[in-house]
Amino acid sequence: MTAMTAVTVLLALLAALSNASASVLQRRAAVQEPDHGAGAGSVVRRFTRLLRRPYWLAGAGLLALSSLLQAGALAVGSLSLVQPLLAAELLFTLAVGSVVFRRRPDGRTWLAFVALAGGLALFLLAAAPSAGRSTARPEDWLLGGGGVLGAVVVLLLAARAARGASRAALLGLASAVSFAATAALLKEAVGRLEQGPAAMFGHWSLYATGLAGLVAFLLLQGALGAGSLTASQPALTLGDALTSVVLGWVLFAESIHLGLSLLPEAVGVALIGAGSIGLAHAASIGGEWDAAGPEASPGSTAALPRPPRR
Repeated sequence: MTAMTAVTVLLALLAALSNASASVLQRRAAVQEPDHGAGAGSVVRRFTRLLRRPYWLAGAGLLALSSLLQAGALAVGSLSLVQPLLAAELLFTLAVGSVVFRRRPDGRTWLAFVALAGGLALFLLAAAPSAGRSTARPEDWLLGGGGVLGAVVVLLLAARAARGASRAALLGLASAVSFAATAALLKEAVGRLEQGPAAMFGHWSLYATGLAGLVAFLLLQGALGAGSLTASQPALTLGDALTSVVLGWVLFAESIHLGLSLLPEAVGVALIGAGSIGLAHAASIGGEWDAAGPEASPGSTAALPRPPRR
């Protein structure tokens, strides 16, 4: 492993750890805050009280840190390496949640943990993503952006006719494609820093990153509303990783090993999917540990802002 690859892996894993910790800390703060109604006034008052909770504020800070770490990883490494590594957020959520909420995962959850970790390692070792260009050519963005837009539209049309778990999975996949596009746009933006801050802030990619991220977030909320996390999480995890590999190839001339490497890569993808399903059942991911969280009150409600994002 080269020094640059090691730095990329470290930054990506720290981003995943930071985001997972943010989810758990903000959930703990929300557990301690009673819910007195669903009206707009109640929601505002509850949010105002959360702003005074140290755990919630610490989680907000970690979310900002996670974004900076992801940007740093994308600045020095390939999209095809960084985004699959962010799937480790599920693992970190389990580990941090077990400490904060003081409940030990059961054997089935640990098996899912090992499957996801092993699948991620196997896929990345077999694929060995290569570094490409730091920025993409305009014509490549027309191809890649058009492909992403087309895929999201097709998935949304298919989701309209689906119900339950199928709808959740389709919306989850549309969200994953959008998150991968957000990461690609972020990589384009930070790649412009080589020409100075003015080049980054003057380029369209920085502002498109925010728009794509908003679309991805809204699609994610739709996926969560359509069905359980168990239905949407595998599509989110695998969709983001695989779309990022494709976008890395189309936009930044990144590549992965093919040929005989396809077999271990496929096994790795299957293990990641199986592990994602198993961890989606875990209490620390699904929010069921909240009732056992420290200082929880009888009137408290669970409030995980979002499942692990990419």
